Amino acid sequence: MERKQGFFSALKDEMVRGLSPGRSRKTRSQSPSGSGLLRRRRGSSLGPPEMFVARSGRVEALSPLREGPDPNGSDSGDSRSDRWANWLCRAPSVSTAGQPGPAYSRSDLRLLLGVLGAPLAPVHVSNNEPLPHLSVKDTPIESSSAQYILQQYLAASGGHKLQSSIQNAYAMGKVKMLASDIETATKVIKSRNSAKDPESGVFVLWQMNPGMWYVELALGGSKVHAGCNGKLVWRHTPWLGAHAAKGPVRPLRRALQGLDPRTTANMFAHARCTGEKKINGEDCFILKLSTDPRTLKARSEGPAEIIRHVLFGYFSQKTGLLIHLEDSHLTRIQSNEGDTVYWETTINSFLDDYRPVEGIQIAHSGRSVVTLFRFGETAMSHTKTRMEEVWNIEEVAFNVPGLSIDCFIPPAELRFGSISEASELPQEGGRVKNNAAAHRAKVAALGKSRENNIAVKMNL
Repeated sequence: MERKQGFFSALKDEMVRGLSPGRSRKTRSQSPSGSGLLRRRRGSSLGPPEMFVARSGRVEALSPLREGPDPNGSDSGDSRSDRWANWLCRAPSVSTAGQPGPAYSRSDLRLLLGVLGAPLAPVHVSNNEPLPHLSVKDTPIESSSAQYILQQYLAASGGHKLQSSIQNAYAMGKVKMLASDIETATKVIKSRNSAKDPESGVFVLWQMNPGMWYVELALGGSKVHAGCNGKLVWRHTPWLGAHAAKGPVRPLRRALQGLDPRTTANMFAHARCTGEKKINGEDCFILKLSTDPRTLKARSEGPAEIIRHVLFGYFSQKTGLLIHLEDSHLTRIQSNEGDTVYWETTINSFLDDYRPVEGIQIAHSGRSVVTLFRFGETAMSHTKTRMEEVWNIEEVAFNVPGLSIDCFIPPAELRFGSISEASELPQEGGRVKNNAAAHRAKVAALGKSRENNIAVKMNL
């Protein structure tokens, strides 16, 4: 069977036929559809609005995301540059076609997307700063060993020179998610989904230096999208709307799962080597990174206090590549009644199928196992929820022509405030849940006030 032409394969064909990146960007800036992405990203939080593009004197609705210009030439009415520029204007986007199956409730989807949709790395990372100079003198053995392991990792991933030449990147993949067993102090409850097929979805990830990224993940008729313009991190979910993340700018955890070796190496730049361990029969070095107290405080809000966040990286002694990633963070929540509840979230990711893409080693598949452990002051109050995700990378490309900072513009309503990451925990009542409701009410009130002001000005 003939394989369908890929997204960037089509791009390369266009480039060969004479479409230059400069011409693409110029056409894009002059095109009436140039503001289409901005309108979509600044749209209502109730759902993605329709995007329209002017073409030959009429207005047409844009179709869902497709794999680049039509290789069959069905867009023959446009010039080559118009076809590619119009596609870039609506990228990045993934379709939310389809509804959750009968086995999946809205609460299940919210839990899956809230925890696995777009989690962030523990600390801020700057790719503009070089790794610490490898030194043994006056350096603890744990730190110098970690520096040596990271140098080997960069070399195995493609080399520092090649990775420094990358200005932007694109990845598209498929995911399958499943909420599994729930364990209480007295029994284990089998989730009604554990015997069913997992929920399938897709995601698209774009990155651009310095420190910008955007991701969309669609699953079961719902979509989570998040991004960073280099100055703030934001998220949009169907239940919380658009909100900024608390704390410093941080990279997307999904990018650390074998998609961005340079950011991964900088993430562990100040880690310590804590020993060795076998992962799936392979000897690995362990690097440990602990979040500093200042960052933890900045990420906390109100009754939700993040006590610790630790990241472990397991680097193969044979290949030098990262094959396992584990991070765990502990949050303390104080309820209105004075009770204290603790949530420990642990994500174990296993990276597999490394293959070179333009000289960079990329993990093309993997799986994550998430454990949400809730416990309180009494021994009988604990619950443990397990979730799983399996992903496959369909396509990866670097230095995409025409990608600009316009693709990373945050929604306009983010100026109204931020929400702590603890709001994604399945909290039963309490102040954390009330804070999220208050945030939505505040955004709605401010939006209504803005509409009233516009109406008054028009009347005047």
